[in-house]
Amino acid sequence: MTDRPLTEGGARYVSNSEGAPPLPPPGGYRAAQRRGTDDPQVADHRAAAGPRRTNAIGWVSLCAAILFAFILLVLLGIGLTDVIYGPTILALQLALIGAVVTALITARGRLLGIIALAVVLLFNVATVGGLAALRTSATGAYDGGKTDEQRLWEAYPGIKDRDPRSILNSPSLEDVRALSEDVLAEVRARLTAEYGFEWVQVTDEVLRPERNGYGGESMLVQYTSPQWMTTTPVTGYEHKRAVMTTVSEVLLEQGFWEMFAFNEPTSGISPDVIEKMYGAADPREQVVWEWYSDNYPDPTRFYADITDLANDRTGDYRAAREAQSARTGEPLEGLSLTVLADELLSVEKRDAFESALGAYDGG
Repeated sequence: MTDRPLTEGGARYVSNSEGAPPLPPPGGYRAAQRRGTDDPQVADHRAAAGPRRTNAIGWVSLCAAILFAFILLVLLGIGLTDVIYGPTILALQLALIGAVVTALITARGRLLGIIALAVVLLFNVATVGGLAALRTSATGAYDGGKTDEQRLWEAYPGIKDRDPRSILNSPSLEDVRALSEDVLAEVRARLTAEYGFEWVQVTDEVLRPERNGYGGESMLVQYTSPQWMTTTPVTGYEHKRAVMTTVSEVLLEQGFWEMFAFNEPTSGISPDVIEKMYGAADPREQVVWEWYSDNYPDPTRFYADITDLANDRTGDYRAAREAQSARTGEPLEGLSLTVLADELLSVEKRDAFESALGAYDGG
């Protein structure tokens, strides 16, 4: 039988081809057309065309990223931290980000745009500025671009807007420390005699340098006494009132004013705030009592606080106290006593203080 094309229903067949797949349509299948690299002529043509060139925006973004990183590193090297966070550098970074994004969305600039993006992620205002801040904090080199006058006032030994003569005429650090030790000892002795309390010291003395108001530290310090706390709870409204009354009596004998209760409605504080701070608006239901006195015009302040977990209805105060106790070893609840005073000059620094004031007008 002779091979000849047959047509049936619009499809072409070849005789004597039973079981064979149909012939491809004219022009071949679409997938085959897309696989142009299989064609030797196409491959030769692409090889002759050479590698695909990148466009100008890709090179611009990469060069700009490298230049911006170089500028940041130079500013870091010479210590100009304030310039790194300045508006000019921030504006340059925004423009650079725009160039990088433009490169990323163009086919021929994408590769260089990706490299530029990597440079920007490593060297930008946040990363380099953070390094500058860490170095400044570690070395204390805060001078930056400050003037000689600014650096002079940074070293001011006193406190801005406070008359240096008032500092010299105020009780010294040593005076306040001695008064604190006497008052705390007397209060503990009276409470032990009347209520049988036993005590434990839960913190040491803390001296914190006072800022001078000009960006530096003064020669003055803030004094926080060792904190003392009862080893047993102080609970019950009447009992707590009696304890605080005894503390107030001792303070009056030592030249302090009558104690003031922050946690009571008579303090003038909003009931909502009192409830948030002390656990309830009614002192009979409060977890925390906070009473205060001072010896104004002298700087010594006295704090007596009672934590009574028997009134903790939510358990939140107990959880906080347990966490605190785990860190310091202090009792969970009870009465704590602390003295605090600000802007104190040590006797040992008095001569240096007066000498340093000579560099300032009116000093």
